[in-house]
Amino acid sequence: MDEGSFYSIDRLVEFGLTLGVATQMANSMNASLQATQIPGARNPMQPNALAGEQPLFYVVLDDKPAGPLLPSELSRLISEGRVTRETYVWKPGMPGWQLAEDVPEVLKLVALVPPAVPWDA
Repeated sequence: MDEGSFYSIDRLVEFGLTLGVATQMANSMNASLQATQIPGARNPMQPNALAGEQPLFYVVLDDKPAGPLLPSELSRLISEGRVTRETYVWKPGMPGWQLAEDVPEVLKLVALVPPAVPWDA
């Protein structure tokens, strides 16, 4: 066999090594891409990821957005009567502002606040 021929043992070893390195590179790239978190249909972005464990809320108070508010701060505003079922609320992940009664997490907080005590003065 001719030394410069594709079928010489040196060329076959070189081809095999090159193919092995290329396969390892492709496998490494595929593993990296599969481990990458991309927001979308397969990996939805978690709204709480940047806020820690608790969700952050924004509300409209006096015709201006206020927030970010932790659930405890939102509960305080609800107990003070500044946030009601008719208050507009937004949190990361929502497409737009919605009434508090249409946001389950906020409606739950509104429902926990007792009504005003009926005093006859």
